[in-house]
Amino acid sequence: MTESQNIEFKESWRDEYQKWICGFANAQGGTLYIGLRDNGEVCGVQDAKKLMEDIPNKVRDMMGILVEVNLREKDKKPYLEIMTDAYPYPISFRGKYYQRSGATNQELKGAALDRFMLRKQGKTWDGVPVPYLKTKDLDNATFDLFRKYAKRSGRMEEADLMDDNHGLLEKLRLYEGNYLKRAAALLFHPDPEQYVTGAFVKVGFFREGMDLVYQDEVHGNLFQQIVKLMDLLCTKYMKAIITYEGIQRIETLPIPREALREALLNACINKDYAEPSPIQIRVYENKLEIINGGVLPEGWTVETLLSSHRSMPYNPDIANTFFRAGEIEAWGRGIERIIMACKNDGFSTPEFRYDASGIWTTFKFEYPERATIQSGQKTTQKTTQKTTQKAIQNLTEQQQAMLSFLKEHPEATRKEISENLSNITEDGVKYNLSRLQELGLLKRIGGRKQGYWQIIE
Repeated sequence: MTESQNIEFKESWRDEYQKWICGFANAQGGTLYIGLRDNGEVCGVQDAKKLMEDIPNKVRDMMGILVEVNLREKDKKPYLEIMTDAYPYPISFRGKYYQRSGATNQELKGAALDRFMLRKQGKTWDGVPVPYLKTKDLDNATFDLFRKYAKRSGRMEEADLMDDNHGLLEKLRLYEGNYLKRAAALLFHPDPEQYVTGAFVKVGFFREGMDLVYQDEVHGNLFQQIVKLMDLLCTKYMKAIITYEGIQRIETLPIPREALREALLNACINKDYAEPSPIQIRVYENKLEIINGGVLPEGWTVETLLSSHRSMPYNPDIANTFFRAGEIEAWGRGIERIIMACKNDGFSTPEFRYDASGIWTTFKFEYPERATIQSGQKTTQKTTQKTTQKAIQNLTEQQQAMLSFLKEHPEATRKEISENLSNITEDGVKYNLSRLQELGLLKRIGGRKQGYWQIIE
């Protein structure tokens, strides 16, 4: 017998060990043994019979719960077995809440305590009512967008979609009594951060060594965030290979759009918004990472996510609204759909990881073989990404103008470039210079003051 989720050893009794009993009661129940060393060896306990009477009374008086205390013996050494059931409501010890996790007993604080209290009450974070939030505060354009999506999906009656915004929110079960739920703020408010800190997404492009090159923040409600993120990631943060079928121009991204969209939806629906930190998306030359501060259901692992499992969205009200809009196909199949989208388009399966920081989804950049065929001739996939991009990437008009200007004025500063070219700010110049360097078309020679720009022919 060893210490585990449901078993703890103590050599002697102290009243403070009631916190372990509290931890068992708030988790799955368990047994505390008194008179055993950490390795499970029996060392015996003094005054065993007296403790058998004292311990149940102390636990009842301090926590209001009942425990079963049994006297055991091994090698003529007595020890106690204190058995605690799991309780359906929160149990505290001296005003603090503890919960057994693995082989450790943890005091619950902050967001972890909020999650615990809501779960014990049979509630979810997104179902908590928000005082002062009114239907008139929500965004009409987002309601129109939802109606368009839901009509296309056919998952709501047309009569319900023709109802006013208040009626639609009731049909979506986004009211708790007379109050709107947190889910309504996240889904339909133009600025949900007024009510939920951290309800936005940070995106950054990094070079090797974790050097941040540029970054963006995406704000707004969840419907708006998904639209903005797809546009931002597909146009600014990832390089597309351009091929042609006849006169049709085809852009192939290094990860499938459907898989990316599903991953973004999965992150937004299952984020633990009680945590103030936003969802993070880190883009590198060869991969894209989505870090969602979500929490898996108790007892779940990454293996559970990758296998067939029942639906347990962290924010079910948000999930239901996205389902009615047709944005997700079925609860419990998000990971499966990401994997299938990658396989169907000839991409490898993304990696999934779960740790203290949340749930990680990592896509490795690659281009299917068909995307490297241009004019009927196959280009080897072993060619470096920069060489491929240099050969076939179509530049924007601003980037072409910048290259022409720098060819004649290689020592120009960002300010001089902005002043000589129309409709481009210094920030825009900075971004496009970085982009041209990534494409292998531009190189900086020397430092900021004495250096110059070299065009790579």
